Amino acid sequence: MPDCPKCNSEYPYEDGPSYVCPECAYEWPIDGESAEEGLVVRDVNGAILADGDSVTVIKDLKIKGSSSVVKVGTKIKNIRLVEGPDDHNIDCKIPGIGSLKVTQKYVKKA
Repeated sequence: MPDCPKCNSEYPYEDGPSYVCPECAYEWPIDGESAEEGLVVRDVNGAILADGDSVTVIKDLKIKGSSSVVKVGTKIKNIRLVEGPDDHNIDCKIPGIGSLKVTQKYVKKA
């Protein structure tokens, strides 16, 4: 079993056609493809998200440093997936609020 290429954990496991790291939740293919070929981002239900998808917010999200709130049920169109140091992997523009990075655990695929 290989170590996780993202966090170097020695505890990854096989899950279907992929390896999964239980420490950082990173997934990469077993068949030897490059781990950098694609970022795997899943919504709260486990559906894989892709650039250009639409998602729906499942929880009121307070915006740090602002009095604005993204309400439950807000539909966000044309998302972009980004990899960063934290778990905010969805970059999007929310109508009435502007550009924002959102954590995948607060959205579901529309």
